[in-house]
Amino acid sequence: MSSLLTESDLIHEAEVVWLENLEELDYVRQALDKTRRRNTKPPYARDGRMVGYALLDENASPDPDSGLYKRRVFFLLPHDRDSLPDGLYREGAPGEAVDPRTIVPKQPGVKTPRSQSGSVAVAASAP
Repeated sequence: MSSLLTESDLIHEAEVVWLENLEELDYVRQALDKTRRRNTKPPYARDGRMVGYALLDENASPDPDSGLYKRRVFFLLPHDRDSLPDGLYREGAPGEAVDPRTIVPKQPGVKTPRSQSGSVAVAASAP
């Protein structure tokens, strides 16, 4: 899924766990993953690395068909700005990218000038 998550997708989030220092990241990608458990570190099967994940509250129910919980996962791919500052996302950002400083439980992250243009561009535009 993309950054177009809604609050209804996240209604059972209790906490967001970060695995890296957010001050060093202009953006993170967010997606809903299906996991077996609601309150442990989820498995990660993408390229790149997981930088955070959501824990669900005790009222969260698994999908009746699959038995899996939908949980938000935050990640970065090898070609993202943090790893390749002069690469594809030197300017701009992937569609599912949001500023990690805007992420709180139960609310989708927000795109900001920093997430879309980078901290260098934001610093250059400051008075």
